[in-house]
Amino acid sequence: MRANPLQKCLFPVAGLGTRFLPATKDIPKEMLPLIDRPIIHYGVEEAVLSGCRDIVFVTGRGKRSIEDYFDRSMELENLLEQRGQAEIRDALVRISGMANFAYVRQSEPLGLGHAVLCGEPCFNDSYFGLILPDDVILSETPVLGQLGEVHAALGGSVLALEEVPWQETSRYGIIEGKECGDGVFRISNLVEKPAPGEAPSRLAIIGRYLLSPSIFQHLRSGKVGVGGEIQLTDALKELLAEEPVYGLLYKGERLDCGTKKGWLKATVTMALRDPELNGFVMDIVRKEGLEG
Repeated sequence: MRANPLQKCLFPVAGLGTRFLPATKDIPKEMLPLIDRPIIHYGVEEAVLSGCRDIVFVTGRGKRSIEDYFDRSMELENLLEQRGQAEIRDALVRISGMANFAYVRQSEPLGLGHAVLCGEPCFNDSYFGLILPDDVILSETPVLGQLGEVHAALGGSVLALEEVPWQETSRYGIIEGKECGDGVFRISNLVEKPAPGEAPSRLAIIGRYLLSPSIFQHLRSGKVGVGGEIQLTDALKELLAEEPVYGLLYKGERLDCGTKKGWLKATVTMALRDPELNGFVMDIVRKEGLEG
């Protein structure tokens, strides 16, 4: 068994969030609320619960509020103290103490692979986690931690997988591989967004990765892929020839907050699971249903 490698996690958050315009003209997509906290909070919490103490955000213009959210706000804390709202103040203090936070700027939108490459100086030749915060995943064991368990047993990089319908394969990177354990696959090939008739399987890569530091040398090659961008999938295909890469059918429920419909569904799902909000939401649904 190998030691837990998950000391650091990277979050690419430089995207423009065009699907949510005009709201995201001023508010980063990652800071849109999901009940009582922003979307990005859930991913950071998952990384911390998986053992990460160092969180690296790859940011861009207009993302300052992410940095402010994970920083202390002494003025607000003092105001809450004066008002006797110590419980809320303590909750805010805990946010800044979740981990050590660092920020790297991605000057151009050159793809996910380029965003990962921007974070290279922060990782010191160590395995690291990568979380795409659009995916909020509800699970007993954090998904990044599940990937860490596979790495502890087998080594190598590990990608989170989900079985998707054939008609949706063109939305994802799809793997080809051989099952070598309970829900664990040794990956032999990756195809970026294949048409249903060309997909080698229905096993899609979703936004959780545990990556070898060797990934950076393949990203540095500057190879341009689909959309004129540096694609992480292309670098992973090159990594396959040198090191083992595994996929895990994770245990959990994914809420895709990357689209308006997905974000709305996630909000309703989370509200229905909240004892204080469940009845309120159901009353609205019943009322709207009757009046509609």
